[in-house]
Amino acid sequence: MAQKIPQGYFARNVDPIGYHDLNSKPAFKLAMQEVNNRWYLYVAHLWHRGWSVLDVTDPAAPEFCSFVPGPENTWTIQVQVAEGKMIAGLERIAPGWGGTDGQPFGEGFYIFDVSAPTKPWQIGRFKTGSTGTHRNFYDGGTLVHAAAAAPGMNGKIYRIVDIADPGNPREVGRFSLPEQAQGAATNGLKFSCHGPAHIEGNRAYLSYGDGGGIILDVSDMSQPKMISQIAFRGITATQGIHTYLPLPSRKIALVNDEAIRENGDENLNMAGIVDISDETRPRMLSLFPLPEPAPESELKNFYEKAGRFGPHNHHHPNHQPCLEGRDDIAYLTYFNAGLRVYDIRDPRQPKEIGYFVPADPLTRNGLKPSRLVAQSEDVIVDRRGYIYLSDKNHGIHILRLKQAWPFAA
Repeated sequence: MAQKIPQGYFARNVDPIGYHDLNSKPAFKLAMQEVNNRWYLYVAHLWHRGWSVLDVTDPAAPEFCSFVPGPENTWTIQVQVAEGKMIAGLERIAPGWGGTDGQPFGEGFYIFDVSAPTKPWQIGRFKTGSTGTHRNFYDGGTLVHAAAAAPGMNGKIYRIVDIADPGNPREVGRFSLPEQAQGAATNGLKFSCHGPAHIEGNRAYLSYGDGGGIILDVSDMSQPKMISQIAFRGITATQGIHTYLPLPSRKIALVNDEAIRENGDENLNMAGIVDISDETRPRMLSLFPLPEPAPESELKNFYEKAGRFGPHNHHHPNHQPCLEGRDDIAYLTYFNAGLRVYDIRDPRQPKEIGYFVPADPLTRNGLKPSRLVAQSEDVIVDRRGYIYLSDKNHGIHILRLKQAWPFAA
């Protein structure tokens, strides 16, 4: 049975299609696969330990299929699905997010067989020997590109893991910055591979906090070599660079930091487009326009709304045929500003062409934000054009761009 879309949202050129409350277990990251003409959405939960599967074949009436519990006292917030496998991150919970200090936690990532889409079956596990993995990259095959902690290192580094034998995964390569060695001088900056490490041929594109956006030559996976680094030290929001997403056919990349602190208590956030036509010398081309509130909201700006305001996650196609692979539109979650959609045909002049800001939740399901307002987290878009949006205290909103664009697929 279709669930009601929470009313009180603000939208321009985006239609709400469906909603599922996820049984009051809000989602963080999202993944998808298509099997036998049916569409399955995989959600990694934020405040609850585990993962759920929804059948979204009918996006107006998504159906809950199953819940797979994860280890206690562990973030199970990351998920990737490709070629019948699900890579589910395990990580120590950051302070203030619901964990219990001093108690055991899971770390690394699980490998699930999801060839039976609604019945994930664990077939392996990789352990980092440290605090676990954050946002990983898996587009099929035998390699997982992990944003992973490692003994003796500060922050996450890039670790390449061979899962050809899922019961015995093994690291085959890694990359870190000199500033991540224990005792290295950091001058108060944060050097950590946020991930995912997008792989395009023999290149890896890493988002690395105050390390910026990094391009690696991974033609020899055992010895990744840096090609370039574009840094924004001291001018980004607290997280530093969160996303470095290449659009290789256009020789550009989408880049953004992540707002961390509430009520704008940090540097102005940054989201824009980088020219990577000369991969040895990437350079900024433009910035996305700062989101403005809907006129009917009566807000002067989103800083008035409470919670975080700033960019978070782009839609990542990850070479998956079930996901939309267009490179003329960018979909970006913006915490209390919801989902923002941009026309990026002219990389020098990106334009906002639509938005969807969910209604503020009525029920608190997690510890954050301090004041209960909408906080959009992740977005993916399927090949049919349906948009899936997660939130800290909502379920999943399913949306669609209005079909009025001259460049619509």
